[in-house]
Amino acid sequence: MQDLKLVSHHLCPYVQRAAIALDEKGVAVERIQIDLTNKPDWFEAVSPLGKVPLLQVKHGAQEAALFESAAIVEYLEETAPNPLHPHDPLARARHRGWIEFGSAILNAIGRFYNAKDADALAADAKKLTGMFDRIEAELGSGPWFAGRDFTLVDAAFAPIFRYFDTFDRIGEFGILSGKPKIHAWRNHLAARPSVRRAVSPDYGERLTTFLIARNSELSRRIGRNAVSDQAA
Repeated sequence: MQDLKLVSHHLCPYVQRAAIALDEKGVAVERIQIDLTNKPDWFEAVSPLGKVPLLQVKHGAQEAALFESAAIVEYLEETAPNPLHPHDPLARARHRGWIEFGSAILNAIGRFYNAKDADALAADAKKLTGMFDRIEAELGSGPWFAGRDFTLVDAAFAPIFRYFDTFDRIGEFGILSGKPKIHAWRNHLAARPSVRRAVSPDYGERLTTFLIARNSELSRRIGRNAVSDQAA
């Protein structure tokens, strides 16, 4: 039997991917939260890239630290029950491509919340809108990305939509507007127990605090909203 420890950060969407996969497979794991602004020495010693997630694996006499979420979830696919990839090789390869597309969306989200002025924010919102247009065109009747089966693509996109729970409270950016299939998929993901358990109950507050500290256009809009709420 394996002894698994998932080294995490409260906000990391890639940690959430691994946590959702572990939960869906029914694999017990210990979560260890670290502060990425003050990384412990032991973490630096075993994480070549200095990033989370990191899965520490102990299996009999074997011990290893796996880094990068893609490597972690592929290892889980090979060693744990309840596969989350399609059986068909072509479908599996396509799913890996859409997971990578999800990573590209996360990078675009990072540019969005770091945009320094209103014009840059609008331009980044437009780019994200186009990316989600591609997703809307790919989705079928649901409830999941590939239909009836929850897959690793779902695990990859659940943390993406979680950002929009906070963005929606800041303002209307139109990124997901007019996309009924995405709307339905997002709602199903939000209700999935593994998705809900992937973060702590204070995730929203932690993300808002993080966004305020970016000194970005989004930060200023959060501040203006707070002032308006106090004046109301």
